[in-house]
Amino acid sequence: MQECSAGNPDAAERRLAALEGLDLLIVTEEMIALAEALISQRLIPAKAIEDALHIAIATLHHVDFLLTWNCRHIANPVIQEGIAEYLEQHGL
Repeated sequence: MQECSAGNPDAAERRLAALEGLDLLIVTEEMIALAEALISQRLIPAKAIEDALHIAIATLHHVDFLLTWNCRHIANPVIQEGIAEYLEQHGL
């Protein structure tokens, strides 16, 4: 919600309207710790902590699909491979 609220007010309003009626996922300390681990393991750059948090939230909520247009970090096949190996090593 915070990310969708940012930027151009008209665009933010349209993004927030598109989210109406959708369930929100709770962010836990475990998810924050996993995001920090993805950063500390250099799987995701430190400047992309929000991307790491998106991955951690989806992982720990057992989300089947994470839809994104972020090809730099989230949808990058090389980065995905490293993240998948790390998560698998940790039973995720």
